Amino acid sequence: MAAPAKRSRVVAPAGSGEHDPASDPDPDPDPDPDPDPDPVAGFLRWCGQVGLELSPKVAVSRQGTVAGYGMVARESLQPGELLFAVPRAALLSPRTCSIRGLLEREQGALQSQSGWVPLLLALLHELQAPASLWSPYLALWPKLGQLEHPMFWPEEERKRLLQGTGVPEAVEKDLSNIQSEYCSIVLPFMEAHPDLFSHRVRSLELYRQLVALVMAYSFQEPLEEDEDEKEPNSPLMVPAADILNHVANHNANLEYSPDCLRMVATQPIPKGHEIFNTYGQMANWQLIHMYGFVEPYPDNTDDTADIQMVTVREAALQGIKVEAERLLLHERWDFLCKLEMVGEEGAFVIGRKEVLTDEELITTLKVLCMSAEEFTEFKDHSGWEDKWEEDSLMITNIPRLKASWKQLLRDSVLLTLQTYATDLKTEQDLLSSEVYVKLSWREQQALQIGRHQTTKDYSSTLIPMWYRDLNPGSMNSIYHQGRCPTWRTLITHPSRNCSIS
Repeated sequence: MAAPAKRSRVVAPAGSGEHDPASDPDPDPDPDPDPDPDPVAGFLRWCGQVGLELSPKVAVSRQGTVAGYGMVARESLQPGELLFAVPRAALLSPRTCSIRGLLEREQGALQSQSGWVPLLLALLHELQAPASLWSPYLALWPKLGQLEHPMFWPEEERKRLLQGTGVPEAVEKDLSNIQSEYCSIVLPFMEAHPDLFSHRVRSLELYRQLVALVMAYSFQEPLEEDEDEKEPNSPLMVPAADILNHVANHNANLEYSPDCLRMVATQPIPKGHEIFNTYGQMANWQLIHMYGFVEPYPDNTDDTADIQMVTVREAALQGIKVEAERLLLHERWDFLCKLEMVGEEGAFVIGRKEVLTDEELITTLKVLCMSAEEFTEFKDHSGWEDKWEEDSLMITNIPRLKASWKQLLRDSVLLTLQTYATDLKTEQDLLSSEVYVKLSWREQQALQIGRHQTTKDYSSTLIPMWYRDLNPGSMNSIYHQGRCPTWRTLITHPSRNCSIS
């Protein structure tokens, strides 16, 4: 599934008079008096001019796509077939834009926490440049004033619909950092170069919109194997590649080479079917946070259930009445922090088949449940030699954990459920009723991040005998309720960006 109205005419805001970054003007509804009546045709002509080669077997279209513009197969495609190749000169990045020399000279002054400022300045300039090389490409961008990312939802609606997902908290941090970055770096830079940045692009609201667009549409080239210690590559815009919509079970993938970027089929694609890229292995909370959409259950095979690490600590403290025991538990937690197994903003992540943070979870359960004598020995030896006997902690193996570990895990899940605004039955009833179709798009999306997986689906795995005392569906409830483990440690995919940090 993809964001609705994904490709329509781009709109940039207009401004006048003295500029106040805290009260920017709303976007001008029609800054371009003569927009291309057929932006797809203009884009395809541009592709030919810049050497962006599309296979005759594919087409850019609104017909036959899940939402907005997408790419469909005009003929059947086989794995390995080239769909299109984008020469590096056609990429839109700080290295290719028309102010690349200035951005390179000023790179020291443009350093930021996100690392995105040079690209965002490049986009701000190209948006208002009358003869931008990328104008036909920009014409296929989504309408910036209608982006559906949660950062543009009213705060009350965001908190009400996404409570317990971690997304409201992540968005608040995003907005705070965006404003700080804009006021301290971006706006002073644009004011210092008024000949390159007109008043109409000196807008905090436009900057927010472009951050959301980069978050959702940019790509990040993976590092080479011998570059693991380097900082991640800066994001860049890849024309044609960002037209493809996303599903977990994708049928195409972007490959990087020195001369070009190539989109290649990874599965047989029948004639008339949509071609899907992957934005990464993303749970629904990530999709709604980064892209403004989710995949409906059960399509997203990459969905996860997260238990906040501090929730496990809280569960372990329940029932402890002796101060000495409370101090001992806090000592154990501090020791786990030193081992970098837990953190105040981290989460234990549970996939459909296995615990993705198995080492962290197993070690935490061990330490918090061990006796005082065992903990002393554990500290003296900097940990135990014995490891979990499996390569990974599969969901089906959870019943084999020690009874005290299972009890702590159970209590942690119960505490997690208390953070949710509604219960499983309420959401199941809503999804199966006629009321669902009358809900707003945002309400429907929020339900898809909700807790509507059926008890039957997971009765033999996520609700095994260690969980029998919980009401039916409790682990289901936590499973499909996406949570943000921490705003700064989003799961990153080598080709798509996942956060501004």
